[in-house]
Amino acid sequence: MITTTLKRIRDHHPCADGWTKLLKHLGKTQADDEPLQFSEILRINGLDDALWCCRAEPQYAKEWRLYAVWCARRVQHLMADPRSVAALDVADRYANGKATADELAAARDAAWNAARNAAWDAARDAAWDAAWHAAWATAWNAAWNAAWNVARNAARAAAWDAAWAAAWDAAQDAQTAEFLRVVTETVEGTH
Repeated sequence: MITTTLKRIRDHHPCADGWTKLLKHLGKTQADDEPLQFSEILRINGLDDALWCCRAEPQYAKEWRLYAVWCARRVQHLMADPRSVAALDVADRYANGKATADELAAARDAAWNAARNAAWDAARDAAWDAAWHAAWATAWNAAWNAAWNVARNAARAAAWDAAWAAAWDAAQDAQTAEFLRVVTETVEGTH
């Protein structure tokens, strides 16, 4: 079970709201050195704050990195550029002592370049599509398409919002469950 302390968390300057909430639920008014389980932080403050608190325990960098890789692997199927997948592979190997810091830095840089290229390609394609449609639209076509698009887009937006919310909730649940597994199954001193 991975633990931290309120003093170690405070040393990293937590946000006032999260800090106040944690102290209140623990029935405390100030930081102390009593062991505090990450599962308790997760229960009280939620996943975002529990993840933020990981910085208070850098000796678990391996576990934190492997958790991050696990999260990224959940959306690996969306990664079109092999440099992004390669970065995950290197991060996994690095966490397990099988890749160097230089290899990790090179993989990170390559993944950032892949992301920038994808963003540039998407922006260029969107601009081209907009210019093409603007050049060829007629007044009648524009009016008809505008009416149709408003109705279609409203339906799509409602469906998209519902699907996005459901997917987000499912992802949060999976991430929370995996984080809980990591912090409860890791034996302190054996990382």
